Amino acid sequence: MSSAAAKPILYSYFRSSCSWRVRIALALKGIAYDVVPVNLLKDGGQQLAIIHYLEDTCPNPRLLPQDLKKRAQVRMIADHIVSGIQPLQNLSILKQMGEKKMEWARNCIASGFQALEQTLQHTAGCYCVGDEVSMADLCLVPQVFNAERFKVDMGPYPTITRINKALLELEAFKVSHPSLQPDTPAELRA
Repeated sequence: MSSAAAKPILYSYFRSSCSWRVRIALALKGIAYDVVPVNLLKDGGQQLAIIHYLEDTCPNPRLLPQDLKKRAQVRMIADHIVSGIQPLQNLSILKQMGEKKMEWARNCIASGFQALEQTLQHTAGCYCVGDEVSMADLCLVPQVFNAERFKVDMGPYPTITRINKALLELEAFKVSHPSLQPDTPAELRA
């Protein structure tokens, strides 16, 4: 941003988990922004970790709980998703898997969700950690979307499914959905 009055610019790909997490954070915090679409299938592109920046510069509503134990739980869940599950479905990995990409993605997600389901059984309230939306929730919804894209059986993950359903009822999660983005192909629009 060049001045206090300028809106931030989000370089975004409609189906990018990273971009979606940021869109949710911006919507929750009520921050207006401009979108510059980046086609990750065509050009590559940069992903910037900005949710912590948003939390530091616009702390309300909080995406990290004040309670230190809950804060650690949020970070643990978010890190598990963004470092342990989501990167295994990045475009560069899937290209290398060729015809086995669907099977690869399903197996990676299922393995990560098994551990995540066990964790959430101990931390969840309405959402991933208690009853307030946190960074963990911003990470969960895009990953469940990816699981659905890769046809993962969600039956073994009732806690993940319940939390995801509750989050998708919230306005910030609705408006940030990939089907509503300016660069969403017409056939994938809501």
